[in-house]
Amino acid sequence: THTHTHLKMASRGDRETAKLRKNLEETLDRLVVQMHDLETWRAEFEEDEYQETKQETMDQIAEFQETLKKLAKGNMSLVDEIGTMQLAIQAAVSQAFKTPEVIRLFAKREPGQLRARLAEMERDAKIGKISAQTHLEQRVEILTALRKLGEQISSEEAQFLSSHGSAALDEFEKVTSDLAGSKVLAAAGSQVSGARKA
Repeated sequence: THTHTHLKMASRGDRETAKLRKNLEETLDRLVVQMHDLETWRAEFEEDEYQETKQETMDQIAEFQETLKKLAKGNMSLVDEIGTMQLAIQAAVSQAFKTPEVIRLFAKREPGQLRARLAEMERDAKIGKISAQTHLEQRVEILTALRKLGEQISSEEAQFLSSHGSAALDEFEKVTSDLAGSKVLAAAGSQVSGARKA
């Protein structure tokens, strides 16, 4: 009976962890799409309306980061996922990554799906479905995301990254691989406070 109770508790714990992960992923998705839409439709906004909406979004991001920071201390089973989400938010705020889908797959730690997206994009570029500029930007983002998740990239891909990386990506690359480390939190926090002042 004791074992049965223990298993029941563990299973409930797993369910709660899965539910928490899902809630965090949904919040991250919403914030990333919000940021992306704001920049995409910037011309449609009055300047003060744009600044006010941006400020609201940055406040929500800061709040989300605060939640992640607290959870990282108390939920060891999600520590890796939380660390990656912190990095994903930082990448979005600094505009190192601009493609919501890439940020989403990075945050969910889905290297296989990132590789599939890369292959699909290479096909689209060949048939002229996407511009050379979009292809270049997204290829850089996906390869950076793969490398940050500890995936092997080819020497040709590494060479491509060093030739085409942006200043924002370089800064993002410098962030320690210790995903839940204080440097990540500090870097992500300074990105948000910088953006909030802007």
